[in-house]
Amino acid sequence: MAEALRTRGRRTPAALPAVRPFGPPRGDRRHPLVATAMVLPLAALLVVLFGGWEAVVAQASSVGVMLGR
Repeated sequence: MAEALRTRGRRTPAALPAVRPFGPPRGDRRHPLVATAMVLPLAALLVVLFGGWEAVVAQASSVGVMLGR
């Protein structure tokens, strides 16, 4: 009885919907272009920080040599 009096007019924590602080609700999918726009700045930062561009160029030139170009 005391519990019913304390929760009168209020929602109990079990009855409240789960709140996710980041991202869309579970089950929803974001558009691929939105996902790409989110990832590109991080990818560019990693390329600059770790010299990834030189690695990509070196790998591409090695593949070109193997193909006979």
